Amino acid sequence: MNYEFDPAKDESNLDKHGLSLTDAEGFEWETAIVREDTRMKYAEPRFEATGYIGDRLHVMIYCRRSDAVRVISLRKANKREEKRYAET
Repeated sequence: MNYEFDPAKDESNLDKHGLSLTDAEGFEWETAIVREDTRMKYAEPRFEATGYIGDRLHVMIYCRRSDAVRVISLRKANKREEKRYAET
Protein backbone atom coordinates (compact mmCIF):
# COMPACT_ATOMS: atom_id res chain seq x y z
CA MET A 1 0.00 0.00 0.00
CA ASN A 2 1.22 3.50 -0.81
CA TYR A 3 1.20 6.18 1.87
CA GLU A 4 1.49 9.94 1.49
CA PHE A 5 1.29 12.91 3.84
CA ASP A 6 2.10 16.58 4.15
CA PRO A 7 5.67 17.00 5.50
CA ALA A 8 4.57 19.92 7.72
CA LYS A 9 1.80 17.74 9.15
CA ASP A 10 4.39 15.02 9.80
CA GLU A 11 6.45 17.43 11.90
CA SER A 12 3.34 18.57 13.76
CA ASN A 13 2.28 14.97 14.44
CA LEU A 14 5.78 14.11 15.69
CA ASP A 15 5.71 17.06 18.10
CA LYS A 16 2.17 16.40 19.32
CA HIS A 17 2.05 12.58 19.43
CA GLY A 18 5.68 11.45 19.26
CA LEU A 19 5.06 9.51 16.04
CA SER A 20 6.07 10.20 12.48
CA LEU A 21 3.40 9.69 9.84
CA THR A 22 5.88 7.34 8.14
CA ASP A 23 5.12 4.92 11.00
CA ALA A 24 1.76 4.30 9.29
CA GLU A 25 3.63 1.98 6.91
CA GLY A 26 3.68 -0.56 9.76
CA PHE A 27 -0.09 -0.32 10.34
CA GLU A 28 -1.60 -3.81 10.35
CA TRP A 29 -4.77 -3.37 8.30
CA GLU A 30 -5.95 -6.90 9.06
CA THR A 31 -6.40 -5.83 12.71
CA ALA A 32 -8.18 -2.57 11.86
CA ILE A 33 -11.64 -1.35 12.70
CA VAL A 34 -12.44 1.45 10.26
CA ARG A 35 -15.14 4.09 10.71
CA GLU A 36 -15.93 7.17 8.68
CA ASP A 37 -14.90 10.34 10.53
CA THR A 38 -18.12 12.36 10.63
CA ARG A 39 -17.18 14.78 13.42
CA MET A 40 -17.09 17.63 10.90
CA LYS A 41 -17.94 18.22 7.26
CA TYR A 42 -14.72 17.64 5.33
CA ALA A 43 -13.98 18.34 1.66
CA GLU A 44 -13.42 14.61 1.15
CA PRO A 45 -14.36 11.53 3.18
CA ARG A 46 -12.06 10.90 6.14
CA PHE A 47 -11.70 7.67 8.00
CA GLU A 48 -10.56 6.61 11.46
CA ALA A 49 -8.75 3.28 11.58
CA THR A 50 -7.97 1.68 14.93
CA GLY A 51 -5.46 -1.14 14.68
CA TYR A 52 -2.04 -2.36 15.61
CA ILE A 53 1.46 -1.24 14.79
CA GLY A 54 3.58 -3.90 16.40
CA ASP A 55 2.11 -4.76 19.80
CA ARG A 56 0.51 -1.33 20.43
CA LEU A 57 -2.96 -0.15 19.37
CA HIS A 58 -2.97 3.06 17.30
CA VAL A 59 -5.53 5.40 15.76
CA MET A 60 -4.94 6.73 12.26
CA ILE A 61 -7.01 9.41 10.54
CA TYR A 62 -6.69 9.22 6.78
CA CYS A 63 -8.36 9.72 3.44
CA ARG A 64 -8.04 7.79 0.18
CA ARG A 65 -6.31 9.38 -2.79
CA SER A 66 -6.55 7.15 -5.89
CA ASP A 67 -4.11 4.34 -5.01
CA ALA A 68 -2.68 5.94 -1.85
CA VAL A 69 -3.61 6.40 1.78
CA ARG A 70 -3.11 10.04 2.76
CA VAL A 71 -2.30 10.01 6.46
CA ILE A 72 -3.63 13.00 8.39
CA SER A 73 -2.90 11.92 11.96
CA LEU A 74 -1.40 8.94 13.77
CA ARG A 75 -1.25 8.38 17.51
CA LYS A 76 -1.36 5.71 20.19
CA ALA A 77 -4.89 4.74 21.21
CA ASN A 78 -6.07 6.00 24.58
CA LYS A 79 -7.71 3.80 27.24
CA ARG A 80 -11.25 4.59 26.04
CA GLU A 81 -10.32 3.63 22.46
CA GLU A 82 -8.60 0.46 23.66
CA LYS A 83 -11.77 -0.52 25.53
CA ARG A 84 -14.01 0.23 22.54
CA TYR A 85 -11.70 -1.80 20.29
CA ALA A 86 -11.77 -4.77 22.69
CA GLU A 87 -15.58 -4.66 22.81
CA THR A 88 -15.93 -4.77 19.02
